[in-house]
Parts: sequence; C-alpha cells; structure tokens
Amino acid sequence: MKRIKTDVLIIGAGSGGLSVAAGAAQMGADVVLLEGHKMGGDCLNFGCVPSKALIASGKAAQSQRHASQYGVANGSGAADYAATKDHVHDVIAQIAPVDSQERFEGFGINVIREYGCFISPTEVQAGETVITARRIVIATGSSPLVPPIPGLSDVPFETNETIFDLRDKPEHLLIIGGGPIGMEMAQAHIRLGCSVTVIEGAQALGKDDPELAAVVLDSLRAEGVMIREQTKAAQIKGAAGAIEVISETGETIAGTHLLMAVGRKANIDNLGLEAGKIKAKGNGIEVDAGMRTSNRKVYAIGDVAGGLQFTHVAGYHAGVIIRSMLFGLPSKAKVSHIPWATYTEPELAQVGLTEAQARKEHGTALEVVRFDYAHNDRAIAERKTTGFIKLMVHKGRPVGASIVGYQADELINLWALALANRMKMSQIAAMVAPYPTIGEINKRAAGAYYSPRLFDNPKVKKIVGLVQRYIP
Repeated sequence: MKRIKTDVLIIGAGSGGLSVAAGAAQMGADVVLLEGHKMGGDCLNFGCVPSKALIASGKAAQSQRHASQYGVANGSGAADYAATKDHVHDVIAQIAPVDSQERFEGFGINVIREYGCFISPTEVQAGETVITARRIVIATGSSPLVPPIPGLSDVPFETNETIFDLRDKPEHLLIIGGGPIGMEMAQAHIRLGCSVTVIEGAQALGKDDPELAAVVLDSLRAEGVMIREQTKAAQIKGAAGAIEVISETGETIAGTHLLMAVGRKANIDNLGLEAGKIKAKGNGIEVDAGMRTSNRKVYAIGDVAGGLQFTHVAGYHAGVIIRSMLFGLPSKAKVSHIPWATYTEPELAQVGLTEAQARKEHGTALEVVRFDYAHNDRAIAERKTTGFIKLMVHKGRPVGASIVGYQADELINLWALALANRMKMSQIAAMVAPYPTIGEINKRAAGAYYSPRLFDNPKVKKIVGLVQRYIP
C-alpha cells in the first residue's frame, strides 16, 4: 500500500472539484485529485454539454420547418437521429481537453484515477494508495434518481447517463418527470421526429413561477408534446420497443422507449462517511454556511452538498472554500443570487425570489414590474415575441427576476449581477443598451419601474409646468 501526504485532497473531478484543484494548485498548494470515472463529471459527459448539443440539433430542425416566416421556403427539418448523437459526442470531445487529466497534471496536480473512500477522519484510500490530507473536498456530484416503481427493473429504460448514447430514434419516448431535464429532452426529441409523452406526478416545471412555466408548457404542447400532469406512475410493464406505464388511476400510457427524469441523488454511498466522521443529511452531506462538514477538515461542494444542483453552483462553491482553505478567511455560500435556466424554447430563467416568494416575504411593500417581449423591436425582427420579464422590487432594489422567452438564459445574467451586488433599480435604468437588442428588455423593464413615478405623478407634472412657464 502506497502512502502520500498532501495539502488538499479532492474527491471527484467534476465541475466543482476541477475548479478547486486548478485554483489551489495555481496558488501554491500541493493537490491530489481523485476520479474513478470520467474527467469532467456529469456536466461534460452526461448533462449540461450533451443536452445543450442535442437541443441545438432540435432547434436546427425546427428552424427549417418554420423558415417561411422570414421569407425563406420551409424545409422538411428531417433529422438523422444517429448523426445528431455524433454531433453531441463531437461537442463533448471538443470540450474534454479542458477537463483532461493531462491538463490538470500540467498544473502540478497528482491525478489518481480511482474512487476515494474515507478510512479515517484525515485519510482516504484510492485503490492501492492512502492519502493523508490537511484539507479534503468531497465533490462527487449526483446521479439519476431511479425510484422503486414496480416493474421498472424488468424493462429497459434510459437516464441522462445513457440517452446520449442511444442511436436508434425512439418512435414514442415516454418521459417520467416533468422537471427541467424532462422538458428539455421532450422538446428536443419531438423536434427530432419522435412522439413524446411526459408523465409528471405533480405540476410540470413545478419549481418555477407557474405563470412563466405555463408559457413554456403551452409552447411544448403546441409542438405536439403530450404532458400528463398529476399523473403518478404506479407500475411499468413491457419490453424493449413496447413499454407501458400504468398510472395510479389504472390508465395505461404506451410507448417504445422510457426515459427516467425524476430527479437526482447525491453520490455518497461508497465514500465511507462514517469512518470520516462526516454526517449525511437528506439528499446529501450536511454542511454549514462555509460548506464545511461535521468533520472540520472536510468540505462538501456542488450536488453532493444537497442544495441547488447546478454546475455553476458547484463552481461558486469552489470559490467559497478556496478563500477559506487557502487563506484562512471567513467565507460563506449564499443562494439568493444564484440563477438558473431551463433551455427549452422559449427559455425559462430565474434568480432570487419568485413573485409568490417575494409577496410572502415583503407583503404589500413589494412592487412587481413586467415588460413583454412583444414590445422589443429586436424580438419582433427575430419573430421571437413570446414571453415576458417579471421583476420583484422592494424599496428600490430587485429581489427577484423571472424571465420566459428568447435568450432568457442570457438576460438573467444582469439580474444575477444586480442581486449579487445589491444594486438599485436606478443603476439598471441608467444603463444604455445598444439598439436593437434583446438586452433592451432588461433596460425597459427597469424603466417600467420608474414610469408611474414620472409620468403619473402630479408633482412632476407641476414642476415641469412651472419650469416651462417661468424659465426662459
């Protein structure tokens, strides 16, 4: 058995782990990085990157079918399903060198391609190596949650870890789970020529503002996606090419393929948490505001910490703990400024409080401001007028922003900046946006906050009248 010592040991080479490793090594720490599966983790190999690549294929097909609105002849939009998967894997291959073992070894990091398991509060075993570290970071991410639905284990099914390797186009894809992953894959597949039925036990896109979610769901239904809400799967039957989902009410929903997209579970089962004196809690590891576990020498970041499960959150957590680990400075993670997006068309994005949350927290002191895409000249030129922005404002500061529409994932960045820095609406209103851009929507929304204060204010009108009368 080989034994080594290091300053920082990181378990998991996904987004969060790689960020910590690169930062710590480049600032002079001795770093060991463990990864028993694929470098880059879920985001690169099974999540963000392949899903957005497949969504791009679906958009390309859909744009051909609707080209006539731009004065161009409509095309068939026929998709070669296997070729779209070639595109997906080409995208992964282009990005993979950034997350590669070779690149991180170039930073001076000792990369060990083994899974890690605690054997004591300060020691982790990885294959034939035992590593003793001053600080340890658990960044093992999460995996698809596969619920114990009767019959599921007897039929073939896909998850986000297998769907991107499927090369034969599903004739009728059944998706259990109406969250962001389920809805993104539903739209991508119907645009690639599949029939699609989404089966959701509660409300589809239930974590988002229901008014905005409805815009997305209406658009998907208009494209032909069958969305069955309040429909819980009680049993699954069949075989490859002929799968049946039986609901709690006894209804049978038939399809050829099944995708499970009901959520994710933290990867903690084989970490030896008990030996490491580390407590688990709910869907993940228990951490404090500084991302420290019950073992003060150990941090947990990203999905495994049991909070918001987004790649950018893992990267944010990495910055928080680097400040603490390397410089001994107090550092706490927040969630109030964390944005997220669902990459359907139209897109759906959120940062801060939704309207319901903001009304509960701020009551009658809350102001809600809206601006429609239909009033944006660039959106009109692009034929992308479906959607709107909704701002939640308290005492002149935005406390939340909800956007549904074209490039909502890009527009939300400004409001994430505003919330992170406690900016005022006046600072957003003072911004000058180039014309014509979709980004003007943010500017105009901020202007809509001030419009009644200027145009419907008798005092303002009186002052203007006096100036016009008495000042030459």
